[in-house]
Amino acid sequence: MPRVLVSGASVAGMTTAYWLGKHGYSVTVVERYPGLRPGGQAIDVRGPALTVLERMSLRAAADHRRTRIRGASVVDADGNELSQDTESTPTGGPIASPDIELLRDDLIELLYEETQLNVEYLFDDSIVSLRDDGDSVGVTFERAVARGFDLVIGADGLHSNVRRLVFGPEEQFIERLGTHAAIFTVPNFLDLDYWQIWHYGDSTMAGVYSARNNTEARAMVGFMEAGLRIDYRDTEAQLAELERRMADDGWVRPQLLRYMRTAPDFYFDEMSQIKMDRWSRGRVALVGDAGYCCSPLSGQGTSVALLGACILAGELAAAGDDYELGFANYRKEFHDYVKRNQWLVIDNIPGGAPIPQEVFDRIVNSLTLKDY
Repeated sequence: MPRVLVSGASVAGMTTAYWLGKHGYSVTVVERYPGLRPGGQAIDVRGPALTVLERMSLRAAADHRRTRIRGASVVDADGNELSQDTESTPTGGPIASPDIELLRDDLIELLYEETQLNVEYLFDDSIVSLRDDGDSVGVTFERAVARGFDLVIGADGLHSNVRRLVFGPEEQFIERLGTHAAIFTVPNFLDLDYWQIWHYGDSTMAGVYSARNNTEARAMVGFMEAGLRIDYRDTEAQLAELERRMADDGWVRPQLLRYMRTAPDFYFDEMSQIKMDRWSRGRVALVGDAGYCCSPLSGQGTSVALLGACILAGELAAAGDDYELGFANYRKEFHDYVKRNQWLVIDNIPGGAPIPQEVFDRIVNSLTLKDY
């Protein structure tokens, strides 16, 4: 069995692990977090990515966990409703569609349950170094004993450790979009009934939507400022910046800021994209956000991750022992689709022209997934 190390128990990472296992590879997943990383926003699975879930026998389970949000309201600074929409939502798009919107951590849990028996997981650990000698990749870890693998797949997100070790510093590949956002769990203190409420200030936004059958809610707060740099690892600096900007912008921001301080799953980052002229080097390749982050603003990050993982594993298997051919065919098969989906982000940045729904749908469905 070829031995593959996947870095990151992410959507891309665990989907890659699933398909590599199906194709006869021995897979180990290393994850920096002590367990499955909690939290995250409501994400969407669309178009051919639904086929990936179907082939994994997870589509029905994902559909069972869908958010079932009925609509959204926009309010003013005093909480007075300005508009209401029961046809689409800011997080999920059209309500009457075959798309599945579910919480990120619910999808992560489904993927873990599907892979845990056949995949070795190393939680609370991370890769320190990679040495590709042509015949294998020697890997040293922070905690586990060093080992050799036939291939290493970086599925470790926007700030990929594997990408840094093999391809170079993040700044070579990142395209920052000037929008900063945080997402975290809060009580359903607004008594939302499968509903979302949003308020937009001059340069900030805040939203709350019910989750898990109204038993809790997710809050999202954000602001726009190009050129601002906050270390993605410096949580205190992130909290302080949000408090400074949000405190006087009205609606329920004071309550959200208090909940933010004690949230168990606070996440903050600048919306960005990753653009690279190659996704592999030697025996190491990238998948999902690590290689081609579309950003949450595209609405396609999760679907692209699912598709990329399936295609990567499928092309590797089809190439047999020629992993270089497998990596090359993976990029050839998927690169144009990634570019089209990264373009979708212009609908959600300042000055971006709204993308008609039919154009969005055409791009989403512009990939024919092979029967891997």
